[in-house]
Amino acid sequence: MKKPELIVHNYQKRLEGLYLERIRIFNLSKYENDLRKKGFSLIAGIDEVGRGSLAGPVVAAAVILPEQFFVPYLKDSKKLTPQKRAKLYSVVLEKVVSIGIGIVSAQLIDQINIRQATFLAMERAILDLKRMPNYLLVDGFKIPQLNLSQTALIKGEDKSISIASASIIAKVYRDNMMIQYDQKYPQYHFKKNKGYGTEEHLAALKKYGPSAIHRKTFKGVV
Repeated sequence: MKKPELIVHNYQKRLEGLYLERIRIFNLSKYENDLRKKGFSLIAGIDEVGRGSLAGPVVAAAVILPEQFFVPYLKDSKKLTPQKRAKLYSVVLEKVVSIGIGIVSAQLIDQINIRQATFLAMERAILDLKRMPNYLLVDGFKIPQLNLSQTALIKGEDKSISIASASIIAKVYRDNMMIQYDQKYPQYHFKKNKGYGTEEHLAALKKYGPSAIHRKTFKGVV
């Protein structure tokens, strides 16, 4: 049985950790809070995943968060374990104002190139929202020829809570797609590599050739 003083100490440490996490989330919400002060009420964070993959689609997510939004330990999806991503994915889905998903297939990527496919996936994600945003926070680069106010943030997942949330939604959504593709094409081990060019994946490409969902214009595929 734990000593009372140890129980109190552990409780105080948890409270202190949660307080520091609230400060971190508040700082991560700075862009959104500043935009709300300027009158923008529906701010969408945009991020994509799968740009460097050799197979499967590129997937973008657009996420509009409520003004009072606090989810502890939410951060860039790449800094989370699959288990933590899955948990945060469910929490974000429960709390958002709206979520949109945009998907561009490997075949279309080969036709229009990955840069244009990324922008198209982002546009599709925005159109998939149930409420049209009046401001966009976009990871990386501005979406061209889009009639919406927007700000591009390099490494936006570390600067915007909306983009961080979008990164989690896009990552988990696409990972689940690749796990489904693994059932159809088990020889490429998509469940493990999610279509990226691991040594095991490249060896499978040499042995079996590309599948229907491989990007034929990407180095390493053909």
